[in-house]
Amino acid sequence: MKTILKIVAIAFAILLVILVALPFLIDVNSFRPTIESELSTALGRPVTIGNLKLSILSGGVGVDNIAIGDDPAFSKDPFITANSLKVGVELIPLIFHKQLNVTEITLQQPEITLLKGDNGKWNFSSISAASGNNAAPQSGGASPANLSIAKLKISDGKLIVGKPRSSAKPQVYDKVNIDVTNFSFTSQFPFELKVHLLSGGDADISGKAGPISATDAAKTPFEADVKVSGLDIGTSGFIDPASGIAGLADFDGTLTSDGSQAKAIGKFTGTKLKFSPKGTPGPKTVVITHAATFDLAKQSGALTQGDVAIGTAVAHLTGTFQIQGDTQVLNMKLDAPDMPVDELAAMLPSMGVVLPSGSQLKGGTLSANLSIVGPVDKLVITGPVKLANTKLAGFDLGSKLGALSTFAGKAVSDPDTSIQNVSLSARVAPEGTKANDINLTVPAIGVITGAGTVSPAGALDFKMVAALKGGVVGGLSQVASLGSGKGGIPFSIDGTTSSPHFVPDMKGMAGGMAKNALGQVSGVKNELKTNPANAIGGLFGKKKP
Repeated sequence: MKTILKIVAIAFAILLVILVALPFLIDVNSFRPTIESELSTALGRPVTIGNLKLSILSGGVGVDNIAIGDDPAFSKDPFITANSLKVGVELIPLIFHKQLNVTEITLQQPEITLLKGDNGKWNFSSISAASGNNAAPQSGGASPANLSIAKLKISDGKLIVGKPRSSAKPQVYDKVNIDVTNFSFTSQFPFELKVHLLSGGDADISGKAGPISATDAAKTPFEADVKVSGLDIGTSGFIDPASGIAGLADFDGTLTSDGSQAKAIGKFTGTKLKFSPKGTPGPKTVVITHAATFDLAKQSGALTQGDVAIGTAVAHLTGTFQIQGDTQVLNMKLDAPDMPVDELAAMLPSMGVVLPSGSQLKGGTLSANLSIVGPVDKLVITGPVKLANTKLAGFDLGSKLGALSTFAGKAVSDPDTSIQNVSLSARVAPEGTKANDINLTVPAIGVITGAGTVSPAGALDFKMVAALKGGVVGGLSQVASLGSGKGGIPFSIDGTTSSPHFVPDMKGMAGGMAKNALGQVSGVKNELKTNPANAIGGLFGKKKP
């Protein structure tokens, strides 16, 4: 028994000596020119590596200071840099035949720079150009098209995404981990990508990709499941901060591409959203179920489904979008039929809509059919908007019109303003909001019509006419009926959206009275020509026979 133990101990000692001695006996640095050459040929750009170290116990080769050059059309700086690279190799061919067969590559803490040109091309688009060439294999190696790696990993990397020679701040993603198995230029391979977003949140993308496009690596077919959680929209870099769009977002869906057309299907869930530079974060969750297609060559796409839900209020967004340099240009339609006002009221501040101080819309429905056109940060929104059977609680319109007591009768006072319906044609743009063809029916008061503007700061400039009814109609308002016979009072609204002021339009009033007077004189003149007796009787207040 002791003899056997001695033999085992001696064998173990010999094996240990061999394991310790082999790294000194095998000069792995002799493979450096071959590795650099084959990688440079396969990637179509210069690859440099530092010192190589063989580790028998781990079955791999350690590499110091690797750098992969960029496409010269984009940058002179490296495309990828890493302080260390671990290469898994088959030991038997390496020890006995000095043949290097790579089984695994792990880039540790690399920095990867992705640049996108104005024409939609990426700096990695040309990385596969050499893979399509049927280059003859070098001694002991394979042609670039046949290059395959059982495991390809990026561990704890940093991803920088930007534009070449641009002063704009690039997007940075930290803690990037990528796992690829059975990688090959010529066949499909599975992958998993996990990214921590510096703006907040995490992304997890997994699926299959390949074969690598021989003309443009960015057009490689793929299919993937995408999950994003806790994305900070305002600081993510996907949306121009000048647009005012911000909040937190989760996304769950699929993304596929055949190399020319990409398709995205999924569900976006947003919280604390705001849609205007003047907006404040909204308290309600917004869910968007969407389907979109994107043409990679034209850099344009179409939103074929965009169901926007705020509670039970649902609107439908469809249209096209185009990427133009750093800008996304939209041409969309929003169809919002009979949306419950109670669901929308809490989100109005997030859109920059300010109601009079202390007031709130309650009940009823809102309908809109809007056109949304232009760059994301300079959108112009136009179209008809209608409200029906709602109430502006906490705002007494009757008392506000009571300020026009010179022309009106006794105003109906009510702490809330019940609105039967209101319709208008809206135009919302960076320079302000314009409302035309306003028609407001308040059962207790009458019908109010007009038009006006709201500045970006919330200043009001409206010219209105109130066709009053019942006890609200005063003597002078009957005289100033503007020829309508319905007691119309012209007035203006200034101040701000939170504190509006109602002011009598004296000039308009005088014009209306003069118009009525001229109308009466004209009527008498015509009557004198046809029936003098009736005309004279009319002048003295006598009834016509």
